[in-house]
Formats: sequence, C-alpha cells, structure tokens
Amino acid sequence: MSATAAKASGAPAVSGDANRWKALVFIALAQLMVVLDATIVNIALPSAQTDLGISDGNRQWVVTAYALAFGGLLLFGGRIADLWGRKNAFVVGLIGFAGASALGGAATSGAMMFGARALQGVFGALLAPAALSLLAVMFTDAKERAKAFGIYGAIAGGGGAVGFILGGVLTEYMDWRWTFFVNIPFAIVAALGAYFVIREPEGGRNRNPLDIPGVLLSTLGLVALVYGFTRAESNGWGDSVTVGMFVASVVLLTAFVVTEAKVKAPLLPLRVITDRNRGGIYLSLGIAIIAMFGTFLFLTYYLQIVKGFSPIKTGFAFMPMIVGMMVGSTQIGTRLMTRLPARLLMGPGFLVAAVGMLLMTQLEIGSSYASTILPAMLLLGLGMGTAFMPAMSLATLGVEPRDAGVASAMVNTSQQVGGAIGTALLNTIAASATTSYIADHIGSAGSKSQQQLVALEGQVHGYTNAIWFAVGMLVLAAAIVVTLVNAGRPDTTAVTGSAEGAEEELAIPVVAH
Repeated sequence: MSATAAKASGAPAVSGDANRWKALVFIALAQLMVVLDATIVNIALPSAQTDLGISDGNRQWVVTAYALAFGGLLLFGGRIADLWGRKNAFVVGLIGFAGASALGGAATSGAMMFGARALQGVFGALLAPAALSLLAVMFTDAKERAKAFGIYGAIAGGGGAVGFILGGVLTEYMDWRWTFFVNIPFAIVAALGAYFVIREPEGGRNRNPLDIPGVLLSTLGLVALVYGFTRAESNGWGDSVTVGMFVASVVLLTAFVVTEAKVKAPLLPLRVITDRNRGGIYLSLGIAIIAMFGTFLFLTYYLQIVKGFSPIKTGFAFMPMIVGMMVGSTQIGTRLMTRLPARLLMGPGFLVAAVGMLLMTQLEIGSSYASTILPAMLLLGLGMGTAFMPAMSLATLGVEPRDAGVASAMVNTSQQVGGAIGTALLNTIAASATTSYIADHIGSAGSKSQQQLVALEGQVHGYTNAIWFAVGMLVLAAAIVVTLVNAGRPDTTAVTGSAEGAEEELAIPVVAH
C-alpha cells in the first residue's frame, strides 16, 4: 500500500524493509558514481584525446556516445527493471558499468574509447531508473521519502562539484585513465551492498510484454539523428549520407510514434507527451540542455588549451557554475515553486542563463577569468537551477499513476538526447567557424608564432560563434515555456502522491550536472 493510499484508508503508512536506510547508502553511492563519471570525463578529455590520437572532429563522441546510449535506452531500461525486478537490474547495471569503465581506462584507440563510453551509457540506462524506482518503492512514508530523496539529491548535486575537482586531481597527478578506473571500486561496493541489503517489496513487477518495435525504432531514430549532426561537421550539411541520416531519423521516429499509438503496451504512451504542460517541459528542457552540454565542452578546451589551465585548476574553475546551480535549485526554485506558476520561474531562469551565455560570447585569448568567465558561470548555474526545479515538479502534474515512471524517464531522455545533439551540433558550428577564420587570416601571419596565434584566435572565434547559438537556444526555451506551459502553482500532492511520482523528484540531479 502506498503512503497516499494508507492515508486515505486511515491505515498507517508502510515504510518498507528495516534495512531501507542502509540500502539508501548503496543506492546513493551508485548515483555518486554516475554523476562523478559525467563531470570527470569532461576534465580528462583533452589529455585522452592527445594520447589516443582522436581528431577534433571526433572528440565529441567521447561525450555523445554515452549520452546517446543512455538517452536512447533509458525508457527501455526502466521497463526492463520493472520486468526483471529493480534490485536485479540495479546490480547488473552496476557490474556492467564497472566493466565498461575498465574498458575505457584501458582504451588504446579512439574507437575503443567510444565503444566503452557507449557501453557505459547502456548500463547507465539500466542502472538509473532501477535506482530511482528502488527508492520509490522502499520509502513509502511521505516524511521518510522526502528525507531519503533529499539525501539522494544532495549527493547528486554535490557530486558534480566533486567530479570536476577529482577529475583534475586524477588527470594531473596520476593519469586520465584513472578517471575511468575510479568507477570500479564505487560499483563493486554498491553492488555488493545492494545484493546483501536491499529487499525489494513483492508484487511490483510489470509483466506486460516488451514493446520491442518501439525500442528499436526509437533507438535507431535517435542514433541516425545524432550521427547526422556529427557527420555534417566533417562532410558538410549537403553530404548525401548526412542528408540520408536526417531523413532516416524522421522516418524512424515517425514510425515510432505510429507504433506507440497502436500497441497495447507501448514503451512511451503518447498521452504522456501530448499534454500541453508536459510537452512544453520536455521540449524546453531538451533545448536548454542542447545549449549547456556543448558549452561545457568548449569551456573545458578554452581553459586548458587557450588559457593553459592545468586539469585540476580547470576543475576548480567550474565551481561557480555548480554553486550557482545548487543555489538556484535548492534556495530559489524549491522555495518559490509552490508560490508561483512554473512559467514565472522557468522563463526568467532560462533568460538569466542566457545572460550568462551572452557574457561568454565576449571571450578572447586574453579574457580575464574573474571578470568574464566567473560571472558567466554563476549566472548560467543560477538560471538553470532555478528553472529545473519547477520543471521537475510540473512534469508529472496530473499524470496517471501507471504513467508516472515513464513520465520521469521521458524527462531524463529529453535531456540526455538534448545533450548528445547539443555536443554534436555546437561542435559542428565551432569547427566550421574556426576553419573559416584561419583560412581568412593565416595568409597575413608570417612567422610560426603568428600562425600559432591565428590558430588560437580561430579556436576562440569558433567557441564564441557556437555560444551565440546557445544563447538563442536558451531564449527559445524561455519562449516555449511562456507559450505552452500554462499550469498554475505546482500541486505538490500531485507530484508526490504516488511512489512512481516520487521518482520525478530525483530525475533532475542525474542529468543536470
């Protein structure tokens, strides 16, 4: 019986197994590992690129391969967890993630690295929804659930900051390979603890048949879409294969929608995304993440290659953004989301983030960190944190209990796919602008040092061109929110009224950092 049902019937709420608080430790440890991995890899990427001989055109696949596999298979992973049992899926996901991390750390080529990152995404897509749903079914009392989710969310938020710093330490004082190997002890401890401690409540499995056509069509459609963006960078937008990928993605994703409308047990029931408010949330978050993910990549390269920051110094340089995000999320968004309509927090939040991006368009080789980058990062984090919290609350508003889990997974999916597209698309824009700038200015560079200066100027020119596009994406996200999202103040009881709905409260930290 859920906490809500217990309350309605007058019976005491059932809080689950006595070991649930011990289980929380291992579930939170797994979450910390996933968040650490996302930020550690960004810091280690320049060193890994050099060692493995990965070209500038292909480097984004280190990020994109993971994000696409994770985002494309997240709905499927959640469905598998319901079928196998959440504990089983959680343990398998941890073991698989550890194995993929070992493969990444031992990589001897770019292809091996890309494959390892894709495998991490596959097992992450199994691990993340299993962890969220375990918390939802183990903590059914409202007060206990809020406390458990608070601990989990704090670890996720703080984990982003720890990841930037730990990534810098490991890259600078040991080797970039340790940014992958460090996942292994986390995964082993969490898997052993989960196996011996977690006692999943009985009767929670979904025995409906798997929507295999839906899984195949959605995954292939998303792969074609991102590959099209990636190929456009090296082969041009008019390349026949590039155009073919975009056409294939439209056909496959259209077929997915048609399939989901007809099958009895769809992977993604269309009623989840056709609601005006939920559709606006999914679309605006996906577009905002397109802007954020590409910018993270450019800032990492700007600080290390152009400014000459060490990996550990780069890690600390990202701290203002993490602090801003945590303040916006926990102090502004959380406090105001029950007092104001979501659009009055999300719209201004995206615009504040756009102002932060706007400051980054002024970057030059000699730009000061304190006067340009630091305030830009603070505004970006503050704006995105403020926008995310009401979005997460509204994403399950009015959703049927049977759809709450897939609604939560859809938020994660839209953000992960947005990240994959953003990394590929913005990298394409930056590379094209850099090539054009160098071609126009290299002729006037006589000495080798002048040519090197032109090359650096070309890189920064490429970054700022792409960041201008990111500014536009954030303004578009704000416009979508104001236009589509018309719900009043979020009804917290609607969001947390079921165990499945509680999953949504945890969805944000998985992808926001």
